Amino acid sequence: MPLPQRIIVTRFSAMGDVAMVASVLKEFCQQYPTVEIIMVSRQFFAPFFEGIKNVRFHSFEPKTIHKGFFGLVRLKKELAQYGADAVADLHYNLRSRVLAVLFSLAGMRVRQLDKGRAEKKALTRKEHKVKHQLKLTVERYADVFRALGFHVELSHRLALNLQDVPKVAFSMFGNFDRKKIGIAPFAQHRYKILSQVKMEQIMDYLTHHGYDVLLFGGGKEEFQIAQNWTERFPNTYNTIGKFTLREELDIISNLDLMISMDSSGLHMASLMGVRCLSLWGATHPYAGFTGYGQQAEDCIQVEHPNRPSSVYGNKPCDCDGTEAIDLITPEMVIEKITAIR
Repeated sequence: MPLPQRIIVTRFSAMGDVAMVASVLKEFCQQYPTVEIIMVSRQFFAPFFEGIKNVRFHSFEPKTIHKGFFGLVRLKKELAQYGADAVADLHYNLRSRVLAVLFSLAGMRVRQLDKGRAEKKALTRKEHKVKHQLKLTVERYADVFRALGFHVELSHRLALNLQDVPKVAFSMFGNFDRKKIGIAPFAQHRYKILSQVKMEQIMDYLTHHGYDVLLFGGGKEEFQIAQNWTERFPNTYNTIGKFTLREELDIISNLDLMISMDSSGLHMASLMGVRCLSLWGATHPYAGFTGYGQQAEDCIQVEHPNRPSSVYGNKPCDCDGTEAIDLITPEMVIEKITAIR
């Protein structure tokens, strides 16, 4: 059977997962430059795919025109106009599965993501954990293309995607003598977030030892926390809510280093080819969500038999009376940063 030449790829959320898809598509399109990709995701994530040759973005609007079953029928009709010959479902949630069925009934070749749920359940269960490195999520994505007949080989290497600093961010890069470190100190679930007290100790050290700190990621509440930090610590800049996603990516590409929780900041740094120190508590790199091309030794964590409690960090992880993320000390992070310098 001939290889598909136009593939509909679906991954609707979450932010970090969509960024990982972009990292995979970069390499896929380099290896198969004649294959066209129709990337279906939320409009907000479109900047992740800008500049990837042969990727066309199609917006998924789940709250309006694509809401519910009939909204998915409409989406299927929209996508059918591209004349694709295969579907790669990289999400495998209810919506993407319904869409996949609609295309399958129309005679389209469909391949879907294997999330490895049984393995992840064994890794995160309370007792008798089976702790070992599971297949990386990016490799699971690549497996879907392999199932379509492509011999995809991921390099797992960072490739710097340096962009011009946006004009509106020039003031953050005015001092060329100071290294620029991005910090993404927040996450969707609190069990993945280092305490403010510890993060402040890290920032205090960095801003008084030759580093400029740029803060990323969050909503209104996180914006205010970050804004307070800019007032307390010199050489600290708050980017939250001030830039478009495209501008954030361009800023990240100019950093010397990123520090992130197990969250989208890690995967955005990977997409732009920037080294990232990631902090792990209730979750664990074993689940396969490490940043694409990042080094295992840059995952900062304290091993404990109770870790991990969950894949997504939405459950507490008690480690002898201490939440897992609180096992990490500011000294551990600072020591790693100074070693890189």
